[in-house]
Amino acid sequence: MYGHIERMAMEVCAGVEAAGCECRMFQVAETLSSDVLNKMHAAEKNRQVPIIKVEQLAEADGIIFGMPTRFGSAPAQMRALFDQCGGHWRSNALIGKPAGIFFSTGSLGGGQETTALTTVTFFTHLGMIFVPLGYKNKSLQNLDEAHGGSPYGSGTLAGDGSRQPTRLELQLAQTQGNEFGKVVIKLTR
Repeated sequence: MYGHIERMAMEVCAGVEAAGCECRMFQVAETLSSDVLNKMHAAEKNRQVPIIKVEQLAEADGIIFGMPTRFGSAPAQMRALFDQCGGHWRSNALIGKPAGIFFSTGSLGGGQETTALTTVTFFTHLGMIFVPLGYKNKSLQNLDEAHGGSPYGSGTLAGDGSRQPTRLELQLAQTQGNEFGKVVIKLTR
């Protein structure tokens, strides 16, 4: 809504590509009306980033889902995409594919880990392999500044929407992309 996930996604993609993989970025379809988005002062969507079609998920060797947190779990837009995956479930199209998650919240206690945990149930039902960030980047333990992220995935703190991802948060996103890319390469060999 305010560009946080898109900015983090750019760094995740840079990390994936640094690992030697091709990375394609998509956005999910918006479920809110223009009227509601205007009242929320949402930024214009980046028209350069295509909207994912559920069929395209099966084409990927691995998928990292970026999402804002809504009341401690995935927002309705992401759930709408997940709800369309019944065909993938029936056909086993996503079994064995690595999946990760990164996120943004309004505050430190805004639900970054609960969003990851409640999204893992989606991965599990589809047979995907959850690949967390872990503590590869020791900056995740930095106590000198407030930052998002956890061993489940990189994250940013958005506040009221005006705070943008920090250098530290962007570094964590790039580390996550790089480590995820390494797993994808191992699994596709």
